[in-house]
Amino acid sequence: MMQVVKIGTRESALAMWQAKKVQALLAEQHIKAELVPIKSEGDIDLTTPLYEIGVQGIFTKALDIALLKKQIDLAVHSYKDVPTQLAKGLAAAAVLKRDSYRDILVFKGDKEKLFHNLNIHDGKWQTPGESFTGSTLTIATSSVRRRAQWLNRFPHHTIDNLRGNVNTRLKKLEESNWDGAIFAAAGLERIDIRPEDSIDLSWMLPAPAQGTVVAVCRDEDITLKKICAAFNDSNTALCTGIERDFLRTLMGGCSTPISALAEIKNGQVFFRGNIISPDGRDKIEAERTVIINDAENTGKIAANEMLEKGGNTIIQSIRNGIK
Repeated sequence: MMQVVKIGTRESALAMWQAKKVQALLAEQHIKAELVPIKSEGDIDLTTPLYEIGVQGIFTKALDIALLKKQIDLAVHSYKDVPTQLAKGLAAAAVLKRDSYRDILVFKGDKEKLFHNLNIHDGKWQTPGESFTGSTLTIATSSVRRRAQWLNRFPHHTIDNLRGNVNTRLKKLEESNWDGAIFAAAGLERIDIRPEDSIDLSWMLPAPAQGTVVAVCRDEDITLKKICAAFNDSNTALCTGIERDFLRTLMGGCSTPISALAEIKNGQVFFRGNIISPDGRDKIEAERTVIINDAENTGKIAANEMLEKGGNTIIQSIRNGIK
């Protein structure tokens, strides 16, 4: 019998939910586990916009250190927060089956007026024509990816910074004069706090690996890797791997306006990705459809195609700090 597994996790309600999910999966294999809460740098600084911090692994670094020091055995993360290159000595032990990958808008005020200004009819988003502007709205998010996609679609809107865990952000929205704020659907749905006043952003591509939980262990821990393999979802691992390859090939971390989604349908992998300048003005897109057996390098190929189509210019502007 293996000794009690120590699962490292951030302290937020969402992070604890994710860690308890892994704890329950281990229990199904008669493996006991205890949770070890650890505060991350991203939880300490709740005012600086993430795109200004610019550090990869802001939500995972403290847990990585605890793993390498053998203070914990597993670290559980939202996969979208994990750097595309894991720290030396660490490995992904299991990628859990993906929940919703969508972003959602939680809104306030007059629903009909808001929907008119967002060009939503019968609950469906319409593609804004050149003549459509609507009123100026203020939308909150700390994500440069969400900011860029929103401004690309609604260049006349104002974007404000919103930091904190999901409960804190919902409270800030309620107390603010913002018209709405953008959240990951999975984050609110997992802990059953998605407000009725919300709508899926069906046109917005997610962050690579959004909606997915990953368990990370030390690469040398062969026993734990074998145990966790029992709840690794191969389809999710393939799709998120493609998305993260796309991100890594372009430049990437969570503070870059890069979006990607790979889905498996009828034996094929359908991939879409984009990079948008932080001000929303310039956008380069990529799409690929391949059979599963040929999908391994899809993210890298799509990223290189985008670089050839002008993606390098956007990346260089980001590196130079041009907004």
